[in-house]
Amino acid sequence: MSNYKIAVIGGDGTGPEVVEEGLKVLEAVAEKCDFKYETTSYDFGGARYLKTGEVLPSSAVEELKTFDSIFLGAIGHPDVKPGILEKGILLKLRFDLDQYINLRPVELYDERFCPLKDKKPADINFTVVRENSEGLYKGLGEFQNKGTKDEIAIQISHNTRKGVERCVRYAFEYAKNHGRKKQLTLCGKTNVLTYAFDLWERTFYEVAKEYPQVTTDYAHVDATTMWFIKNPDWFDVIVTDNMFGDIITDLAAMIQGGMGLAAGGNINPNGVSMFEPIGGSAPKYTGKNVINPLAAICSLAMLLRQIGEVSAADMVENSVKTVVKTKIKSLAAGKMGYSTTEVGDLVVRYL
Repeated sequence: MSNYKIAVIGGDGTGPEVVEEGLKVLEAVAEKCDFKYETTSYDFGGARYLKTGEVLPSSAVEELKTFDSIFLGAIGHPDVKPGILEKGILLKLRFDLDQYINLRPVELYDERFCPLKDKKPADINFTVVRENSEGLYKGLGEFQNKGTKDEIAIQISHNTRKGVERCVRYAFEYAKNHGRKKQLTLCGKTNVLTYAFDLWERTFYEVAKEYPQVTTDYAHVDATTMWFIKNPDWFDVIVTDNMFGDIITDLAAMIQGGMGLAAGGNINPNGVSMFEPIGGSAPKYTGKNVINPLAAICSLAMLLRQIGEVSAADMVENSVKTVVKTKIKSLAAGKMGYSTTEVGDLVVRYL
């Protein structure tokens, strides 16, 4: 019998609340699917930083490498300047744990929650594979003449052949093994970003030769956002860089019904991965028992799939779909018709 080690980072705001519901579901599905696990909780986040001045202890990364996976709630505290926690925790963990893939499945469970006219679940079912460790998020750049009328701010999009190729290759493998249409779209901006996306495009089509079973195409990022609204059914699997991936996945979350269902994985295929809802810490709802925990529970399903508990992952996803279709009035916080804890109970009930 497998016995998994899972690190739990509740984080800030409503993060601990949604994580608690995910752990409730984990306990139930582990019993049904006959596997064991142990969790270790970490208090990384805004409250710790405000108390100690420390964002992440120096031992954190090496300690987290000993786990099978990481389950994260949210990072972001209203009393901490934006960027400190995001760079010091989220980006540091992604980079130092080499979680070079950000995986965002986008699926509409119920057309009632889609803001697009006449779109059905069959129309919105695709996955975005976002490069997660390079690009503009690398933090390279400089100020020149700062504070003067001639000030210049330079931000560098850092893309390596190794980084691009391993992301593209992961996307081709994903399209081959999990794509509905075995179709992979490169999303970029080759007509303007003529250095970065020349590298992306050349790499994409070179790797494509190894995957004759996967159909390929290309779309500019602005066209991609347009087609997400007009014809989302065109897409199957999309691969893109760090910045564009960050932007288009928020739009994708809206067309699948909102942040209440938006789950994401920071993947190291050969190491420790981290799973989180992408909606943020939502501090105004903290402690009110009204936040939607389904995105966190869907993130848990992704975690289970990544560690090899596929049946458990399917069970959790199917239960969430049932709850969304038959119980939930709205995916928005405070409007679900149930409290946070009651929604977690419903998912457990329908496993």
